[in-house]
Amino acid sequence: MDGKSLITTLVLGAVIGWLAGQVKRGFGFGLLGNIIVGILGSLLGSWLFGLLGISLGSGLLGTILTGVIGAVVLLAVIGVIKRS
Repeated sequence: MDGKSLITTLVLGAVIGWLAGQVKRGFGFGLLGNIIVGILGSLLGSWLFGLLGISLGSGLLGTILTGVIGAVVLLAVIGVIKRS
């Protein structure tokens, strides 16, 4: 991974994590936490949508939507685990 790809991944991860935190109120992890949640959420969303045969598009908007949905699912699972 070159420097530009790394920067793009980190910025998109931060945006996706922040958006997911806005959708799922009560979750604020700061910049590093948002990056981690965003990247993991993107991976989870891509995997889930791949299993279901769903595509939200191949552009930037599709990538962000897939990541945000995956991150919201991730935060919901974390919320259930924290309550247990």
